[in-house]
Amino acid sequence: MLTWLGRQTLCAITEIGDFSLFTGKSFCCAAKTKGLAKRVARAVHEQGTICLPVILIVGVFTGLVLGLQGYHVLSRFGSQGLLGTLVSLSLVREMAPVLAALMLIGQAGSAFAAELGIQRNTEQIVALETMGVDSLGYLVTPRLLAALVVFPIQTALFVILGICGGGLSGSLLLGVDSGVYWSAVHRAVEAGDLSECFIKSAIFGLLAMSTCAYQGFHADRNSSAIGARAVSACTTRAVVLSSILVLVADYVISSFFV
Repeated sequence: MLTWLGRQTLCAITEIGDFSLFTGKSFCCAAKTKGLAKRVARAVHEQGTICLPVILIVGVFTGLVLGLQGYHVLSRFGSQGLLGTLVSLSLVREMAPVLAALMLIGQAGSAFAAELGIQRNTEQIVALETMGVDSLGYLVTPRLLAALVVFPIQTALFVILGICGGGLSGSLLLGVDSGVYWSAVHRAVEAGDLSECFIKSAIFGLLAMSTCAYQGFHADRNSSAIGARAVSACTTRAVVLSSILVLVADYVISSFFV
């Protein structure tokens, strides 16, 4: 039992080291990659524009649910006027960065891991390296740089839609005065809350996309399966691990701001 535990611990430490080196090398490649701006713009489109409908739908309905549930909780204490405070702070400090990151992982991250996994199994990555092209700089670096831009923007959009959804639920369906709601939102949200929101979203984006890239890039090494099953396994592992990392990072970051 102790031998197995020690072996698994060493494997985990090795994996963390490989992942850190992989991420660091990917960013270092930005200085020597040609045509980087064009590929970053394409990555921003893939991660941002294509994922926009998901963010719109989830953001609105998250706000609607928060407004509905928050009203019934606050009504027990006669504090319905604080609905705007509850909805805005819940979204800005916690729910918007986490849910937006999970949605982007499910759509953009999984597609990225599958794409790299297919390129690894069909030896396209080996072909790039044979031609002298830096595979990390060509395939991974643009996605990581795009994530640092897309995740905060999508999170900000999620916050706006969620607050509007909470106001819609509270004002039109539950009878809360709209002026009271928006006044509470204005008083509640401070610069520190927004800073925490954007810091979280940027870190979540880096962790999520680098994890998906690492799993897809090493699809042949990290799975006992081959072919289509290896791609499926690396994609599943990428989504699960990146989602766990987002939740762990959320707790760590929140502990510094609370």
